[in-house]
Amino acid sequence: MNQLEVGLPEKIQKALSGSPDLIVKTYFVQEKLELTCMYLSTLADKKLIDELVISGMITPCQPLRDHTPVQWLLSLFKQAELKKVSGVESCLKEILDGQCLVIPVGTEAVSIDVRSLEQRAVAEPDTESVVRGPREGFVEDYSRNLSLIRKRLKSTDLVIEKMTIGTETQTTVCLLYMRGKAEPQIIDQFRTRLKAIHTDSILESAFIEEYIQEKTLTPFPQFLASERPDAIVAKLLEGQAVVLTDGTPVLLAGPIHFFQMFSATEDYYQRADIATLLRWLRMLAFLISIFTPALYISVASYHQELLPSSMLANLASQREGVPFPGVIEAFAMLIVFEIIREAGLRMPRIAGQAISIVGALVLGQAAVEAGLVSAAMVIVVSLTAIANFVAPTYGFGIAQRIIQFAFMGLAGALGFFGIMCGVFFLLVHLMSLEPFGTPYFSPVAPLKLKEWRDSILRLPRPMMKQRRQKE
Repeated sequence: MNQLEVGLPEKIQKALSGSPDLIVKTYFVQEKLELTCMYLSTLADKKLIDELVISGMITPCQPLRDHTPVQWLLSLFKQAELKKVSGVESCLKEILDGQCLVIPVGTEAVSIDVRSLEQRAVAEPDTESVVRGPREGFVEDYSRNLSLIRKRLKSTDLVIEKMTIGTETQTTVCLLYMRGKAEPQIIDQFRTRLKAIHTDSILESAFIEEYIQEKTLTPFPQFLASERPDAIVAKLLEGQAVVLTDGTPVLLAGPIHFFQMFSATEDYYQRADIATLLRWLRMLAFLISIFTPALYISVASYHQELLPSSMLANLASQREGVPFPGVIEAFAMLIVFEIIREAGLRMPRIAGQAISIVGALVLGQAAVEAGLVSAAMVIVVSLTAIANFVAPTYGFGIAQRIIQFAFMGLAGALGFFGIMCGVFFLLVHLMSLEPFGTPYFSPVAPLKLKEWRDSILRLPRPMMKQRRQKE
């Protein structure tokens, strides 16, 4: 009682600087017992407060008698989710979380859950659409997201550890994993890194990702960012940890490997042979994306003897009158395309797609006719851009684009030798990454042929199950 004194409502009002959405009402009930009801009208459900809290206090079904005011209040609202709180800081936290506080004079307070937060309806994610599979996606409310996971994973082995991060935002963050499937060492590292975060705000899961990732100087994502409940549940069943952040529909699963970036959720809703071919197609698109502009630059600038004479003559005729060398031409075209792509993402959806497509066609054709670039370069840029879109995740697509510019610079400076140096450094970088102690380039380095069945390949599900049982 030494922390909660008579002036508690005044202290709360002072801490909130007299916010206009702070509602304070005082009632006298049961032998002139003074009760102060406080809540934020922007977060609480006013109808629920009138029907449950106010009505329950004014017309109580139980007399006060020998009960303390807090005990009486706890017995009064049996249908509500409530708890005792003490201290100004605890009371402020409850009010800012959308709760309603009922404060007896000189005693502890009771917090009643009357939150009314606007929520987006569950719909299919725009960035992870599928032809065959569930159409549900996560929303911005963490409790709704947990229900979507529980709906698919009815297991007592699912562990959910809740914590609050951010001194100002007080963001709810949950660590999810399957007991018996996840490695305890990895879970301990996740838990330790999450608890070590000291910041004032967590507004999206990307904030968490930057704090807990192994290395920052790498273009490759070390977590799978997904809005699909079925994809997250699959990662949980594979023994990975999942970080759920309130206020965002994007959940993080990890640690992941490089070859998992070529796997899409829909692969598990197709036949094994089709899924395997699609993965190989994505790997081919990755190679096309990062090597096609570099190979064009090196051949056009340094290694013309590798081309047939007829193709060389055709290419030379196209480049006649082009004022820039191949490397400048390639950089300029790809930068212009990146600008068009970014403009298409930021513009209204109705006009964005049409403008991006028409803009690319018009600019490409006009540049060729003006003699600024060759027709072959337009083909190279178009092929590279289309191959970029094959990446199943947006983060991995960005990594491809960064690497392709690096290879273009090496090809412009050293030709094929520069490309081979780039390949060497890329492989060394991939094999040096070990997020949470797991090799990023597994199962190729270190070589684990048994794990190829669901990474580079996708064997039929009965065969994968039989092999796991034998192991």
